[in-house]
Amino acid sequence: MTEVKAAELIFIAFSLLHGFVSALNCTSPTPESLFGALERELFPKKLVRPVKSFSTITKVSIAMTVVGILGVDEKAQSLTTFLWQVLEWDIEGLSWDEKECGTRRVSVPRENLWIPDIHIAEFMDEDISPQTPFVYLYNTGHVYDDKPIRVVSSCRLVIYTFPFDIQNCSLTFGSYLHFAGEIRVIQSTTVAEVLEESRQVIQTEGEWELFDIKAAQTTLEIDDGSYSEIKYYIILRRRPTLYVVNLLIPSCFLITVDLFSFLLPPDSVDRSSFKMTLILGYTVFLLIMNDLLPVTGETTPLINVFFSISLALMVASLLETVLITNIQFSSSQYSAVPHWISVIVLRYLAVVVCLPPKKKSNRITVSLHPPAIDQVCTRF
Repeated sequence: MTEVKAAELIFIAFSLLHGFVSALNCTSPTPESLFGALERELFPKKLVRPVKSFSTITKVSIAMTVVGILGVDEKAQSLTTFLWQVLEWDIEGLSWDEKECGTRRVSVPRENLWIPDIHIAEFMDEDISPQTPFVYLYNTGHVYDDKPIRVVSSCRLVIYTFPFDIQNCSLTFGSYLHFAGEIRVIQSTTVAEVLEESRQVIQTEGEWELFDIKAAQTTLEIDDGSYSEIKYYIILRRRPTLYVVNLLIPSCFLITVDLFSFLLPPDSVDRSSFKMTLILGYTVFLLIMNDLLPVTGETTPLINVFFSISLALMVASLLETVLITNIQFSSSQYSAVPHWISVIVLRYLAVVVCLPPKKKSNRITVSLHPPAIDQVCTRF
């Protein structure tokens, strides 16, 4: 067993010195001939990075397409997306003649090739996406790896402007183990192409819409070296129609009804009971719609502040009604209002609230019947 391992190491070292693989020779243009050559020259070296020298950098092209936005969890601060990830790299020294081997491209089992360890740094859950067992191998040594990925990534969500918020979540693609001197990731398509293709193939039409995609080539510096990375920024915009119809409009209606309740005459209708009913209804409305509001420990959404202020105004309106009713029905127990208060209220405050002054009437009332006291005096 030890002799077999030593022979394998010697064969790998010899291959590294004289080229990773050489041009394949096919005896006939058949799949059996081509795969026989691949089994002899390529498949035994799947554990080694496909380069002739350790100093050679393997360039891995990355392309990404957003197929679906599955959900945004404000409490867990996570984003769930479904992506198509395309990786491309070259096997140095590998080639074959298309006419001699019968094909330009062939599908090869993934486990028979060296695959770069490209991962997403923000990944925070198990990948349960469907597995793709094959990759494409071209006669020039080019490898094309296309597979779907269900990504549950961490994202710092800012919901202060809910439901009119725009979220910016990043997906960082890079090698997990190899430094930038071994694997360098590059962007194979432009951001405009990624955005256009994503908008064409996206399947979900739910609460969130894909607003924009940006990308940047970055380098992660550590003590031992640096890692080559590509960071995509997925910019999402929430569709606010559901929350405007179910939250904001009903709340504004209840506040408007509460304001117009001051027009009710207090002597014919119990205004305080009506306002108390409105407050109770508004509280039940908030409890029912509480599931629609986002929950996070960092910031409080502005809409929650709006609901709190609305409830506080309705309570203040009820207290004001109680105070006015108490003054109206208890005025007989108190002395007359001082003259200076009447002047301040009727002359100055009335101008502030745009209350027009009462016009004096020029009509003179004439009584055609003498007073009863004059008739009594006439009799005597």
